[in-house]
Amino acid sequence: MNQGSRKLAAGALSGLWRALDWIRRGAANLLFLAAVVALAWVLLAGGPKVPDGAALVVRPVGQVVEQLTGASPQGTLTALVTGGGPDETLLKDLLDGIRLAKDDRRIKAIYLDLGRMEGSGMTKLEDLRAAISDFRKSGKKVVAYSDGYTQGPYAVAAAADEVWVNPFALGGVVVEGLGRWRNYYKEALDRLGVEVHVFRVGEYKSAVEPYLRTGPSPEAREADLKWLGDLWNGWVNAVAESRKLTPAEVRAYVDGMAERMERAQGDMARVALEARLVDKLGTRDQVRARMIELVGEDKKEKTFQQVSLSDYLEAKGGDRAGKKGGDAVAVVVAKGDILDGKQPAGTIGGDSTAALIRKARQDEKVKAIVLRVDSPGGSAFASEVIRRELWLAREAGKKVVVSMGSLAASGGYWISTASDEIWASPSTITGSIGIFGMFPTVDKPLAKYLGIRVDGVGTTRLSGAFRPGRPFEPELGRIAQAGINRGYEEFLARVAEARKLTRDEVDRIARGRVWSGADARERKLVDKLGGLPEAIASAAELAKLGKDHRTWWVEEELPWKQRLVRGLMGGQARLARAFGLGAAEPEPPLLPPVARALGQELAGTLRLLSLRDPAGVYAFCPCDAR
Repeated sequence: MNQGSRKLAAGALSGLWRALDWIRRGAANLLFLAAVVALAWVLLAGGPKVPDGAALVVRPVGQVVEQLTGASPQGTLTALVTGGGPDETLLKDLLDGIRLAKDDRRIKAIYLDLGRMEGSGMTKLEDLRAAISDFRKSGKKVVAYSDGYTQGPYAVAAAADEVWVNPFALGGVVVEGLGRWRNYYKEALDRLGVEVHVFRVGEYKSAVEPYLRTGPSPEAREADLKWLGDLWNGWVNAVAESRKLTPAEVRAYVDGMAERMERAQGDMARVALEARLVDKLGTRDQVRARMIELVGEDKKEKTFQQVSLSDYLEAKGGDRAGKKGGDAVAVVVAKGDILDGKQPAGTIGGDSTAALIRKARQDEKVKAIVLRVDSPGGSAFASEVIRRELWLAREAGKKVVVSMGSLAASGGYWISTASDEIWASPSTITGSIGIFGMFPTVDKPLAKYLGIRVDGVGTTRLSGAFRPGRPFEPELGRIAQAGINRGYEEFLARVAEARKLTRDEVDRIARGRVWSGADARERKLVDKLGGLPEAIASAAELAKLGKDHRTWWVEEELPWKQRLVRGLMGGQARLARAFGLGAAEPEPPLLPPVARALGQELAGTLRLLSLRDPAGVYAFCPCDAR
């Protein structure tokens, strides 16, 4: 290439680079300008208004949770652009909205749209049912609708005045009972030559059984059937009471579903109507007409007068911070797996959750702390870091009350022991007092399938013992089991001291066994049965606070960038309505059903493998019910 050609090529590349740089700068400036315009609109447009005589639309999406899963600023920005977001709904928002609407003259009814609600812990269903029942005492109507109900959403719908289901959907009311089903990997691991070395205490500590067996042990079957039966009885009795049926009639609906479906020629909606589980079969336009009959028509939008839950809470101002000044009960939510270090919201971090408790402890206005636990446990070390911080709060003169949600087992119980009082719901899953450790070795499959062998020299018998590519060193097993035994004894000691029991008394109800909240109370693992409001009231009473005390929800403060983006998201719906775009319904997930099913089956294993403890010791209970 001659010199002229080289200059021409260089000039072309330079021009292309300048063009790309101009496009990049222009796109960044447009995005920034759009953000500024949107922010200005949100600030100038003011908050949402609550029309007189409206229905409060309560539309839970995805899982109902104690704490929303933390999102990165990038994920939040994506949600702003796409209109999407995590499939979670905060339980507190649902309860606050229903509670506030009870005495609000502008709200004439509640419309429960349960079509996109997924399964939820039993205590959350109970809390929602209780809130709906309390709202109905005002004389205002609650209408529930779904194209088809699954078990969890139906328990909420059953508490309404009117339960509607779409007659043309294949759903009806699908009730299957409760079960605990897991994948067991021993046969697959044996075929591959992978050996999983497990160290545990407690014949009921079944978290590691999938790696050791081809099915649950007799002890696991016994324990699981007991607590699952307790929870199922609670579900049946609650639905029967709401629908004015006997528990036997509700059970007969499930057990006789095949015969009922054959008689109804496959019409599941009709089956539910004949069983009196629903009141009306109706399409979406028909239930819309019913709501117009109850609260009047919004002629502009061609629907019934309504306000969404998010707009209603914003208009009411919320109460997450409570009244300013004055003595307070601080509420710290501990939701998710317990991991070491600092973790985002929706997961319990030994450092991050302890920091929230410390923040409440160091506030002179805080006289009591309520720890709301919804966790299967996790890292034993991180659990102890959190427990210690609660112990320091009590040493500082603060009253500490634990409120157990749907699940407070293993490490979730460990962190509960440093308290003056423990509250649980009858259907809380708790206990699982035990610990375990695991160490897999893959020397055989490496050699058999890849021809890879690990060898070398070391200065001691333990040199290289922690390499999974080497055969397992028996002496390492002795060391690990001794450490697990000590950890279990420490767990027993924590519980014995907290519950005023002897070590042997705790051991008899421990051994990794899971209990329902009702059974746990009989065995002195919890003090009282009740929900979070009762626990907060009890904490205030223990701290001798008057009626004017406030409730302060202690949460990690978001970085300013994330606060800005979330503020923009809060105004997104108002912006759309202002331009006549309406509110878009969230789209269902596009993941193919087979892939989604496989993901669900593997989720439990991936979750267990994600736990990291500095010493490799875990207090964890994968005791979910499906």
